[in-house]
Amino acid sequence: MRAVCVIPARGGSKRLPRKNVIEFLGRPIIAYSIDAAAESGVFSRVVVSTEDEEIAEIARHAGAEVHVRASTLASDTARLTDVCLGFLADQESAGRQWDVLGCLLATAPMRNAEDVRRTRALLEPDVCDFAMAVTTYPLPPLQALRAREDGFLAPMWPEFINLRSQETPQLLVDNGSTYFATVSGFRAERTFYGSRLRGHVMPRERSIDIDEPADLELARALAQRRAA
Repeated sequence: MRAVCVIPARGGSKRLPRKNVIEFLGRPIIAYSIDAAAESGVFSRVVVSTEDEEIAEIARHAGAEVHVRASTLASDTARLTDVCLGFLADQESAGRQWDVLGCLLATAPMRNAEDVRRTRALLEPDVCDFAMAVTTYPLPPLQALRAREDGFLAPMWPEFINLRSQETPQLLVDNGSTYFATVSGFRAERTFYGSRLRGHVMPRERSIDIDEPADLELARALAQRRAA
């Protein structure tokens, strides 16, 4: 099955300006996702989708092709699924047909090529159309509290609040790094959270999605310790 990788990277970001190309251990952060995609060996093409010329130039220098994204898909309100569907439509218009779509987010530099390979391997024709990288929660999610309008806290799920940890099911969360789908399944369901979804569990130290300065500081510290 022929697979293409798209790495979405728009120029605008508010909580961490220019986060898709911010410096990470001496390199633009997007370069790590491009490397992971290329080194995984599962893609025929690795493409960065952007409207930003600086990002495009950095992507080309790191070894990726560039897809010029429509300006309507470069806003704060543009959804990841819409960006990927637009990319697939442009690929089809250019005469390129794909069986599998991989989507790697640019701000997950700790994810590696093996994580990409393991996530891709979870897809299975006629059995599993969707796969993503996931991780565990640092605290028990079923003990979540919500703030009420009267100022008091209340259990989000009262029926689970007193369960012991060994009595609760394992809960996992999308770690914001790596997504795969068959193109037919993705177009039919228009989501990466498809009806037949599997997950590759990554440790939390490789699951940092850099969206604000504190995430960047933590990821840099972990990466430097690993490199020491």
